[in-house]
Amino acid sequence: MVFGKIWGADHLVERRMEEYKEKGLISFDMDMTLLNHEDWKIPDSALLALDRLRERYYIVIATGRDMDAKYSAGLTDQVKPDGVIHLNGTKVTVGKKLIHEHRMDRGLVERLLHFTKGKDFAVGISVGAEDFFMNPEYVTRHDMIRWNRSDRSFRDPWKLLDMPVRTMAYIGKEPGTRLVEKAFPELKLPMFSSMEGADVIERSVSKADGLLRLCEYFHVPIERTVAFGDSMNDYEMIQMAGIGVAMGNGREDLKRAADYVTDPIGEDGVFKACAWLGLFKEQ
Repeated sequence: MVFGKIWGADHLVERRMEEYKEKGLISFDMDMTLLNHEDWKIPDSALLALDRLRERYYIVIATGRDMDAKYSAGLTDQVKPDGVIHLNGTKVTVGKKLIHEHRMDRGLVERLLHFTKGKDFAVGISVGAEDFFMNPEYVTRHDMIRWNRSDRSFRDPWKLLDMPVRTMAYIGKEPGTRLVEKAFPELKLPMFSSMEGADVIERSVSKADGLLRLCEYFHVPIERTVAFGDSMNDYEMIQMAGIGVAMGNGREDLKRAADYVTDPIGEDGVFKACAWLGLFKEQ
């Protein structure tokens, strides 16, 4: 393990969550923080960590996914979160209760689709079993490289103009994200740690905003929060949380922003960080 940002071991020890007697809140990104893309499973050590944390902390998923979509089926049942920050903070739920929602302006979606048409990347969203992407061939190519198969049900992306759109997905290499951000200064496209895609997010929203909303809902001061992540869509949340933890497999920019950098997901990074930070109740 190594340390990120300016925090040394002594400083972090002083901030360990064991000092707090009231319930805290711990948020976890999903992909490559809890869910290992090597085998598409949550490591047993991470599941054990979650079980040991529940008595003392609210458990939150903070992800770019919509955890209610088919591609996330079963993951929520494994994690058993108290709250979920979906779609980079544009949808926040507690159980089946929707406590916050933000939607993109229809005009922005239309301009983005026009801009993307004919480019060497795809932009769109998946809704249920259907996929609405401009330039869908790049999604198929991505799927074939990643999973050696693609079973998408592509639909006309222009139908998005009559659908609720909270965030969008970008499938492609990093140069394309800079093109989009230059043309749309109101948007940010933080790359995934795999460098194979990005989220398309309005700059006014973030996972950090969702974290604040859940802190208010559960009456937990932000100082009593810990946030885990690996990609740049975790950046604001890692900075805002009482303790920000970057995964060893994460982006270097995120590691520099974190208070603590743990081992990679495949080396029990979540469990090791929880143990070192004193988050578990002593047995």
